[in-house]
Amino acid sequence: MRSEKAHITYTETRTEKLKKEGGFTLIEVLIAITIFAVGLLAVAAMQTSAIKMNSTAGKLTNLSTWGMDKIEELSALPYTSPWLQMAGNPPGGTDSNGNKHVQVSGDGYYTISWTVNNDNPVTNIKNITVTVTGRGKSTNINFLKPNI
Repeated sequence: MRSEKAHITYTETRTEKLKKEGGFTLIEVLIAITIFAVGLLAVAAMQTSAIKMNSTAGKLTNLSTWGMDKIEELSALPYTSPWLQMAGNPPGGTDSNGNKHVQVSGDGYYTISWTVNNDNPVTNIKNITVTVTGRGKSTNINFLKPNI
């Protein structure tokens, strides 16, 4: 009888000892892994979105840079330059939209055009609109050139 009592005491002591030890159950580990996986998927989706937006920003930067370069070039021309004339078929040609001056970038991805309106908004002022299109994006830049 004594040995049976000692065995029960040993079993109870071991169970109590296991309860006091820290650790995670299998369910807790699976829930933690699931939450971590969902977080990783969210970060991956965010990264994909950021890459797309960076690509779009790069395209718009290229469009704006090319447009500003053309504005600087046109600003340096004399007021009576053929490139700044409104009528006729000037050196750049005319595109299907009626833009009087058209150029295509060397890589063929971008097209730049500009239209000239004389005496608008006031006399002796040319209102020039530069339009750059390419890779699914487009931007317009307006500037005024005075006759000085």
